[in-house]
Amino acid sequence: MCLTAAAQLPGEEGIAVPDYSAYILTPPAPNTPRINWPRVYGARPGADFLFRIPATGIRPMSFSAKGLPRGLKLDPSTGIIRGKARRKGSYKVQVTATNSLGSDTRTLRLEIGDKIALTPPLGWNSWNCWGNSVSQKLILESARVMDEKGLADYGWSYINIDDGWQGVRGGKYNAIQPNKKFPDMKALGDSLHERGFKFGIYSGPWLSTYASHIGSSCDNADGTYWWVEQGLVDEYYKLDRSKLDKEAIRIFGKYSFAAADAKQWADWGVDYLKYDWNPNDEWWLRDMREALNATGRDIVYSISNRARVTLGPALLKYAECWRTTGDIRDTWESMSTIGFEGQDCWAGFRGPGHWPDADMLVLGKVGWGRKMHWTQLTPWEQYTHITLWAILASPMLLGCDMALLDDFTLSLLTNNEVLDVNQDPLGIQGVRFGSGDGHVTYIKPLEDGTLAVALFNLGDTERVLGFVPHKLGLLGDQTVRDLWRQKDVAKIAQKERFETKVPAHGCAFFRLSPGLTGEKLEGDYR
Repeated sequence: MCLTAAAQLPGEEGIAVPDYSAYILTPPAPNTPRINWPRVYGARPGADFLFRIPATGIRPMSFSAKGLPRGLKLDPSTGIIRGKARRKGSYKVQVTATNSLGSDTRTLRLEIGDKIALTPPLGWNSWNCWGNSVSQKLILESARVMDEKGLADYGWSYINIDDGWQGVRGGKYNAIQPNKKFPDMKALGDSLHERGFKFGIYSGPWLSTYASHIGSSCDNADGTYWWVEQGLVDEYYKLDRSKLDKEAIRIFGKYSFAAADAKQWADWGVDYLKYDWNPNDEWWLRDMREALNATGRDIVYSISNRARVTLGPALLKYAECWRTTGDIRDTWESMSTIGFEGQDCWAGFRGPGHWPDADMLVLGKVGWGRKMHWTQLTPWEQYTHITLWAILASPMLLGCDMALLDDFTLSLLTNNEVLDVNQDPLGIQGVRFGSGDGHVTYIKPLEDGTLAVALFNLGDTERVLGFVPHKLGLLGDQTVRDLWRQKDVAKIAQKERFETKVPAHGCAFFRLSPGLTGEKLEGDYR
């Protein structure tokens, strides 16, 4: 199979898409309705509410909901819930999806209170593909493909603009205005919301961002920047680095414009902010948090990059997400080092409303706006990538060119049972339970008492890996369900060992049930 990108950078040749169809494990979704989750969603009272019910099955499909909080209304044709919830509370909403073949009803718990992002954000970010070449046209095209490919039906909901949108300050608030690649930010946000997607944007507290556009602080009270005034920028107001060293403006300014920028983003309908600088510090972290809160809009606050564990208490207080690492690359060394060596220390800080972020997914066509190419990860390394991010409960943001989304990559992103582990309402981070020479086992307790177990082969040859339920802390017979293949593969006694072959750099992902239950024990469980 060879596809050509629908949208290319100037001078970019078509990217050949490898045929990995033989590696697809995820079964196709049934034609009957199936509601996929998050099973819990948080919003603040009085804030704009937007939630699209994720459901697969043939269209047309209609939706209904019983028990919605006052102030919220469901569009029965799109499954999008909008409005403003009036009162705090926990609401169990019975949601139903119906098509010509049947219906599915499940319970969605709406928590109207002080916390948002009760499960890790799922979505797409422009940087890993388009880099600084991002444009409004490319964002809209990516959203269209995400919708048409059905990713929204699995809970992928954020469409985030990374660096490269900024022009100069102006407008009602003297906030950062977009450059000419983004002719109408409000219309862009409205278009994304119409599809049920959330709208994300990027900035940082330095004078400039990493891509050398203006940031959310300034040395001048009027919001002018001397290198812009002197014409040391290109037509998109990006610093010409041949005329000035980028490090000269990667500094904090005397004046914070966080309040002005946050008001502008709220007017545009922004739902997510990636705020990027290093080293992260509490003053500038709190400064933007207070500015976002003052808008009255629910805006997920995501800090980047390479947060230190010593900042953990402040991050818990002020942020919903924070990057635990520098930028990921599409290599086994980068992905595995970030995933296996950099996350365990954050387990105590992870939970509903607080998500340490192992960085974006490096699948499909990437290139950071420079040399475009297909991901260098092998198919089994890609399974490891998604499985590890899922069991860690890390935010998962795609970064690929959506126009080249092939069947294999799509199968990695549309396995509802794998995503359920990532989106589990408990929000517990999966942790390393055991390891040996070239292999490691992670476990993650889930809300219903079942246990997710991931076996990772870090070595260069296939090996047999396994587990004993009793040693994982479970009692009684357990059903072993293969999450990638979505089928039960064994029923074993608590002291019986289950084994499976795991390819090099690959993984196996299981859910053990009933796991731990509240039922009365009878007989010998010792």
